[in-house]
Amino acid sequence: MRLEGFLQISGKGRYLTGAVKKTKCLVWDLDNTLWSGTLIEGDRVTLKENAVETIKTLDSRGILQSIASKNDYNTAMSKILEFGLEEFFLYPQINWGPKSESIKKIAELINIGADTLAFIDDQEFELDEVSFSLPEVMCIRAASLDRVVEMEEMNPVFITEDSKNRRLMYMADMERNKAEESYSGPKEEFLSTLGMVFDISSASTEDLKRAEELTVRTNQLNTTGYTYSYDELDGFIKSSGHLLLIASLSDRYGTYGKIGLVLIEVSESAWIIKLLLMSCRVMSRGVGAIVINYLRNEARKRGVKLLAEMIQNDRNRMMYVTYKFSGFTDISREGQTIIMENKSLDDIPPYPEYVKLRFPKFL
Repeated sequence: MRLEGFLQISGKGRYLTGAVKKTKCLVWDLDNTLWSGTLIEGDRVTLKENAVETIKTLDSRGILQSIASKNDYNTAMSKILEFGLEEFFLYPQINWGPKSESIKKIAELINIGADTLAFIDDQEFELDEVSFSLPEVMCIRAASLDRVVEMEEMNPVFITEDSKNRRLMYMADMERNKAEESYSGPKEEFLSTLGMVFDISSASTEDLKRAEELTVRTNQLNTTGYTYSYDELDGFIKSSGHLLLIASLSDRYGTYGKIGLVLIEVSESAWIIKLLLMSCRVMSRGVGAIVINYLRNEARKRGVKLLAEMIQNDRNRMMYVTYKFSGFTDISREGQTIIMENKSLDDIPPYPEYVKLRFPKFL
């Protein structure tokens, strides 16, 4: 492995050329990275200069943070609590195993790709181990801590309300997940206890920053992988040949924020879904099927065909399965691009009773 500046350069890694992938989560080492000194050796550890400022700045930008440290869990978390930083770290992995395994676990628990994580450590061995096992993870030397907030990867194009509240929304997700794990009844019965409210509406200018962010950040539940700029999305809002819809979800634990986006190309004879994406955080709530059935109902009312463009990749198979379960069939295929049609507009199932729906009366 070789480190150039702060960015890992390796045979399979990311390079400082072309589009820069934005970091979704920064994973911190503790000893001689977050703080000076080695906790297990009994040192009186003190926070590194700029550490707290860096944590709070990244948090305000919507970048999540966690810990991968070789330490005694209780001792380390007590020190984190003493410093008043426990609320900033999601799913901390403090154990004696390989740090690559801890980082994999963090990505799994947060439900994001490892290629959107960055890892900061003072030990070359640990950076090498993570680089070898997870070459897609960006590795940062602890000596570069004072420059982390300046990195392009750590600076989102827009900072939205959803960005500012992202950690709080993930913390609410953790509470939901605990409640679900402890619930012994059927899943739909548990969902009915959440008091979910699902909104879908025509996107407005105020939604465009979040809409662009969704296209950039969402990979697994994205039917095409297309990303759109603010100006492109603004053009769709103003176009008579397109509909841009945005969805949000809330429940008794709080809001999930704006979690879905749909782009439709419209004509007198057909609606073509050019993009359908959902935040990974709502994967288990069935909202993808709700949106598709809403579009099926609207197409039926207007007497138009409902088509969808799907570009398959190694991460979005769930969306292809969602289309299939919603009555879409392939009508053409060229490479990874599939055109699908829903030929069952007269056989649309009712919406689930466990969620309150708010749909626009007119589009």
